[in-house]
Amino acid sequence: MPDRQITFAPHGHLLTNTAVWSPDGRRIVYDVRSDRDGSVFDGTRIESVDVETGEIAVLYQSRNGAGCGVATWHPTEPRVVFILGPEHPTADWAYGASRRQGVVVDAANPGVAVPLDARDLVPPFTPGALRGGSHVHVFNAEGSLVSFTYDDQYLSRFSEPGIDHDISLRNVGVSVVGKPVAVPKSHPRNHDGSAFSVLVTRTTANPTPGGDDYRKAYEEGWIGVRGYQQADGSWRRHALAFLGDVVNADGRPATEVFVADLPDDLSQPGDGPLAGTETRLPSPPTGVMIRRLTRTADRRYPGVQGVRHWVRSSPDGAQLAVLMRDNAGVAQLNLVSTRDGALRQLTHHATDVASAFTWSPDGRYIAYINGGCVCRAEVASGATYRLTEPDAEISRVPLPLACVWSPDGRRVAYQRRVRIASGNEYNQIFVADVP
Repeated sequence: MPDRQITFAPHGHLLTNTAVWSPDGRRIVYDVRSDRDGSVFDGTRIESVDVETGEIAVLYQSRNGAGCGVATWHPTEPRVVFILGPEHPTADWAYGASRRQGVVVDAANPGVAVPLDARDLVPPFTPGALRGGSHVHVFNAEGSLVSFTYDDQYLSRFSEPGIDHDISLRNVGVSVVGKPVAVPKSHPRNHDGSAFSVLVTRTTANPTPGGDDYRKAYEEGWIGVRGYQQADGSWRRHALAFLGDVVNADGRPATEVFVADLPDDLSQPGDGPLAGTETRLPSPPTGVMIRRLTRTADRRYPGVQGVRHWVRSSPDGAQLAVLMRDNAGVAQLNLVSTRDGALRQLTHHATDVASAFTWSPDGRYIAYINGGCVCRAEVASGATYRLTEPDAEISRVPLPLACVWSPDGRRVAYQRRVRIASGNEYNQIFVADVP
């Protein structure tokens, strides 16, 4: 099937795993990190490309030694949210998981980055502000909330867990858009934010074997365009699915699927301070309910496995897609019911599903990479279809980072590593047409 290269510049092009298409489907947003996998945070620009003309627009150019990357679009407005690293980095405050923030740029006003999450590093901490770094920011379908993963800077001084203190473990958070937070300027790295940010998960340093505690919460995704229908027939408006690292009864670690049901008001404290304390991580707001969906200890290959990916929900919120290994050890797409955690294996390939993936806007298909090709799987039947053919040059196989449907369902954006005349190789963006 036809696919075409969209970017050609001799530098890196990195797609986020979701929400890379502008709301009108005309442009794709990306950053310019240099390496194949995006593990080196050296990008200095956020750009977008017109899919039809190839015209490039620079949305943001970082300054003063800061890096930027991992950009996603607002669902209905021409705004982009992304990670910004520290300006004027120093030996004790360089880019890292707990030293980064989310910012938003309006495409109509490029170059002006508005902080999303506030930061307050000096106790007593400010409710609605974070004490660390946020990462992979994604709007919900309404554009009213932004999810992110979080690492705490303040507690990074503790290397081992203790009865009297937490340690910094990855968690999932949410920013409430349009609810600004001001913080004291008592630390040079403190800053205000345009959103009220909280954590919605609570990690445990040493999970109970066989229990539902999790040491790490990550790779989250919004459930449904308007939430999901619960077992009693009512609709849960806002919810996130995420991966949680548990310990099975036999003492072995596994990654399972969890759901965080969110209240309408995220500003009310629960059983601990929203902002945390000098020895404890920020606590989730009252009304956040965590539910474990999958229990896979009895499988030959327990838990979520395979290439790095994020939990992705069907548009109607009824099913979640993740990767699990079949009895032959092959990573396959599996669907999880948001109501009861029932599992259904969707794909039956001879080789691994090899990328992150997304659902088509109508919920009928999932796009992903397998066997060096961009593929789609029909959700109802499990039938698979190649959208691209294998490339004879092995270095040009589609990369595992992203496979993202356009808003109209007619195209899928992905990446290949392309060698140019100089012999250098760069990630480039490609688009495959969907029949």
